[in-house]
Amino acid sequence: MAVGVFDSGLGGLTVLDAVTRRLPDVPFVYLGDNAHAPYGVRTHDDIFNLSCAAVERLWAEGCDLVILACNTASAAALKRMQETWVPQNKRVLGVFVPLIEALTERQWGDNSPPREVAVKHVALFATPATVASRAFQRELAYRAVGVDVEAQPCGGVVDAIEQGDEILAEALVRSHVEALKRRMPMPEAAILGCTHYPLMAEAFQEALGAEVKVYSQANLVAESLADYLIRRPEFLGEGTHSRFLTTGDPKTVSNKATQFLRRKIVFEAA
Repeated sequence: MAVGVFDSGLGGLTVLDAVTRRLPDVPFVYLGDNAHAPYGVRTHDDIFNLSCAAVERLWAEGCDLVILACNTASAAALKRMQETWVPQNKRVLGVFVPLIEALTERQWGDNSPPREVAVKHVALFATPATVASRAFQRELAYRAVGVDVEAQPCGGVVDAIEQGDEILAEALVRSHVEALKRRMPMPEAAILGCTHYPLMAEAFQEALGAEVKVYSQANLVAESLADYLIRRPEFLGEGTHSRFLTTGDPKTVSNKATQFLRRKIVFEAA
């Protein structure tokens, strides 16, 4: 009954933490592709191929349902995976859907025409690949009108997090927020469009100001997954044990994960 959670590195641990709290009886297998992180500067074909390889590894662990807890993979590879590659008896889901549902206050299955929503000025902080894909803006436009989205590619933040350099990561966050606010001085809401970024949520909130509502994906994804499994319990796979897997060096990744989540995490080689 295991569910897979995949990310290019450590960021998806924010999602794993939330889904584990929400679904304590479900075993989760986490796979971080730390050897190839960050994905945000890679080509779409590269991201697609790496994501497929990781998902296949999680299927081998008995996870028929895999969450791409990586916005870059969700933006650049998920649609192609679902349309051309995922077999009928498996499911791969991304992390955009719950976020857009929360922002527009409408369910994904609501196919009525786009309409006005409460928030008009949205700051999107994401990796260069996610920003370039315009996937967030495209999905939002199907459901909402009159929303101005200003996207800021946050080069270097994921690298700093993966290297365990919190001071550098915080400095980069401040720099990227300042760059965005020069173009959109008064955002009403901010999207942390990378699952690494909740690890820097306090830095984003401080730089943006208390009046800006910051949307972080982890809890939204957890609620959405719980609802999905009620409706589609057949996609709980055969796996029975929780595990942490990495394509990188297990000891190094374990130490960094423990540092950021502030609890002991032990990774094994994938």
